[in-house]
Amino acid sequence: MSEGKSDDPWGFLSDLFGFVSPELGKRIVSGIGIGAIALAMTYWSVTTFAVLMCIIGVAMSWEWGRIVRGAMPDAGMIVQILAVFLVTVLSATDRAGLGIAAALIGALAVAALAFRAGKAQLSGVGVLYAALPVIALGWLRGDEPLGFHATLFVLLSVIVTDVGAYACGRTIGGPRLWPHVSPNKTWSGLIGGIAAAAFAGALFSWALGTGSPRWLATLGFFLGVIAQGGDLAESALKRHFGIKDSSDLIPGHGGVMDRMDGIVTASIAAAVIAFAIDAYAPARALLYGS
Repeated sequence: MSEGKSDDPWGFLSDLFGFVSPELGKRIVSGIGIGAIALAMTYWSVTTFAVLMCIIGVAMSWEWGRIVRGAMPDAGMIVQILAVFLVTVLSATDRAGLGIAAALIGALAVAALAFRAGKAQLSGVGVLYAALPVIALGWLRGDEPLGFHATLFVLLSVIVTDVGAYACGRTIGGPRLWPHVSPNKTWSGLIGGIAAAAFAGALFSWALGTGSPRWLATLGFFLGVIAQGGDLAESALKRHFGIKDSSDLIPGHGGVMDRMDGIVTASIAAAVIAFAIDAYAPARALLYGS
C-alpha cells in the first residue's frame, strides 16, 4: 500500500468531512445501505417483507444462542431457526395465531435441549425474542391496504426514539438513566427520544395523510417508552454475559439484536394494541385508534 494511505476502508468519509470519524463513517454507510434495503423490502410486498423478517429472525437466533450458550451452531439454534421460519410463513399467510403457538412450542423445545446446561429459561426466551416480532410485524404488514403504513409507523417510532435519545443525551447530558446496565444512557436522552417519537407520530399522519395525528402522537410516545425498555433489556442481557455487542454482523453498529432491541418490544406492544382495538383490521386500528 502506498505511503499515506489508510488501511481503513471507511476513511474516505473522514477525508470528505473532517468531523466524521472512521467508526461513525461505518455507522452512516451501513445504516443507510441496510435501511434502504429494508425499506424497499417492506414496501414492495408482504412476501418480500416476510423474507426480510425471516433473515432478521435467523440472525437474531444465531446471536442469542451465541450469547447464552456459546459456540454455534448447536441443536437449539437449529430448532430456533426452524421455528422462526415456520412462524414467518404462518404470519405471512394470515395465520398469526398458529404462529404464536409454533413459537411457544419452539421455545419449549429449545428450553428442553438446553436444560442439562442449566440455560433452559434464557434459551426458551430467545425463541420468543426472535419469533414474536416476526409474527407481530408480519400480521400488521399483511393487513392491506394500510399494512405498509402501520408497519412503517412502528419502525419509524423506534428509529426516531433512538436518534432523539442519542442527540439529546450527547448535547444535554445529565444524570445517567441506569448506569449499572447501560452507562451511556441518560434521563435527558430518554425524555428527548420519546418526545421526538411523539412529534414524529403527528408528523407521520400529516405527511402521509393517514391515521389520526393526536392518536399517533400518543402512540408514538408510548412506543418510544417501550422501545427504550427493550434497549435496556438487551443491554442487561449483554452485561450479564460480559459482552459489548451481540455480534459484529453490521459494520459500526454491532449485531442485529443491537439494532432490533427496541423494535422487538415496540412491535409486540403495537400488535397487542391493534388486537385489542380491532383484531380483524389491525393496521387501521393501529393508525386510527378505532
